[in-house]
Amino acid sequence: MSGQTGAASPLRFGQVVIGPPGSGKTTYCRGMQEFLTQLGRKVVVVNMDPANEGLPYSCEVDISALVTLDDVMEGLKLGPNGGLLYCMEYVEANLDWLENKLKEHSDCYFLFDCPGQVELYTHQSSVKNIFAQLVKWNFRLTAVHLVDSHYCADPAKFISVLCTSLSTMLHVELPHVNILSKMDLIEQYGKLAFNLDFYTEVMDLTYLLDHLAADPFFKKFHRLNEKLAEVIQDYSLVSFVPLNVQEKESMIQVLRTVDKANGYCFGDGEERNLQAMMSAAVGADFQFDSTLGVQERYFETGRKTVEEEVMDL
Repeated sequence: MSGQTGAASPLRFGQVVIGPPGSGKTTYCRGMQEFLTQLGRKVVVVNMDPANEGLPYSCEVDISALVTLDDVMEGLKLGPNGGLLYCMEYVEANLDWLENKLKEHSDCYFLFDCPGQVELYTHQSSVKNIFAQLVKWNFRLTAVHLVDSHYCADPAKFISVLCTSLSTMLHVELPHVNILSKMDLIEQYGKLAFNLDFYTEVMDLTYLLDHLAADPFFKKFHRLNEKLAEVIQDYSLVSFVPLNVQEKESMIQVLRTVDKANGYCFGDGEERNLQAMMSAAVGADFQFDSTLGVQERYFETGRKTVEEEVMDL
């Protein structure tokens, strides 16, 4: 395993895209790749899922060249879950391969399309260790955790999603942005019990518990749900950004949040504006313009703000 390098690695920014199966990770990577390319950023997509086939985006680094789930299942007689765990352990043991592939791409913005098995981000340590090694290679990463918005239509599932999101945030140990994906389809899932802000801001969950208590099946689990809600609110870490990957405004909002989390918006080697830093720290609606004194530039040629890049389209 490679943990040391002779010279300091260049500073690189990116996103590790995680979330349950079917949450839209690959679609997000494709949409974000196209969006960032239109903004003028050089984007490299890294497929970290050994089970991904027929990728819809241009993939510069593909983990399937190192190990595939089908080969592991056939060779070791493992099921899909055990096989995927083995694959990620194999990647962790062969980080030299990944490092050499990433070194081929300089001055780029990286999107890591990760597997969808939940255990990888809540219990098992291989993916966490891979992320930690990327940080040692001077990557500034944001964990973008996608959750299907249809869970909002079911209070019990939403509480489960909150627990999973919180556990993932604590385990992965990266700057974290939770995304409610497929917002364009949310109306198809039925009427929400509360306004969307209730779910994105994770407001007082006692109202959700009262809604659950109306269901005879969940009534007997009221005490358990109450304690789960207390844990979520005691940590007070989970919130969501809604996303419709087909809407430019929605993509801008997500990108602004991600850029704020990994520090991309503050630039490299430039004076950091105290007002901008404080705005980000308190969660204010940080504006990427001259009024806050943050003049973004690319490492050598001048990096533009998200709004300036959009205006150039």
